[in-house]
Amino acid sequence: MAPQDKNTPPPLPEPLRVAVADSHTHLDMQEGTVEEALAKAASVGVTTVVQVGCDLAGSRWAAETAAAHDSVHATVALHPNEAPRIVLGDPDGWSRQGAREPGGDSALDAALAEIDKLAALPQVRGVGETGLDCFRTGPDGMAAQEASFRAHIEIAKRHGKALVIHDREAHDDVLRILREEGAPDRVVFHCYSGDAEMAKVCAAAGYFMSFAGNVTFKNAQPLRDALAVAPPELVLVETDAPFLTPAPYRGRANAPYLIPVTLRAMAEVTGMTEDALATAVAANTARAFGY
Repeated sequence: MAPQDKNTPPPLPEPLRVAVADSHTHLDMQEGTVEEALAKAASVGVTTVVQVGCDLAGSRWAAETAAAHDSVHATVALHPNEAPRIVLGDPDGWSRQGAREPGGDSALDAALAEIDKLAALPQVRGVGETGLDCFRTGPDGMAAQEASFRAHIEIAKRHGKALVIHDREAHDDVLRILREEGAPDRVVFHCYSGDAEMAKVCAAAGYFMSFAGNVTFKNAQPLRDALAVAPPELVLVETDAPFLTPAPYRGRANAPYLIPVTLRAMAEVTGMTEDALATAVAANTARAFGY
């Protein structure tokens, strides 16, 4: 098999000397078993993962998986693109998740009530990924998306959990709604996608910024500029696996064991040693998610 074959998993990177956490992963969307993924990650120094829920089924699964594995923490939420699907349905398959019947606002309320229940569980350390996505949801879906985001902020605050934010092409609105609602004590911008100016705004507010494999992409200089100005005590690292595989493996499936590739690229950008950045990131993730 050619080494560049898209179906060949990237090789195991050199292990980190300081263990870190993958602050955002989707084990339920990855090949193989959870046990295999966790063992492979641990073998290179990624000893903790945060498993993120995007809908009711995925949030239930995240909570169950975190209950079964000491090294897994869960977050629960309706993804920004899930909220409009619940309310409006998905008649033309725009979400690529199959046809869905419209349920109206009452269906969204019922789904949020279940997220609220899950958020009370001790192994659930965060509420997310929630936020706004102007890339995939059209204007008619924005009201449902925004109502859902505001509800998740309230749930996170009431349960004292971290808020994990998905912000796609919606920076100003996300920051505005956080100001209007009053942000929870701990806020994580997952797959941080803003520029250096926004990083300064997040830093002033004490928001964590989690960087994914796309920080290694050639065209991602604005992300590297943001990382360069982000305070080291507010930086996290994530895979968002199976998505956003770091260079030079872009286009192949991502997994938590590839965190060292991204972390080493981040160390170069920040001018920190690999061990110093790993030490900071490990402490920051534990602080962000309260474990």
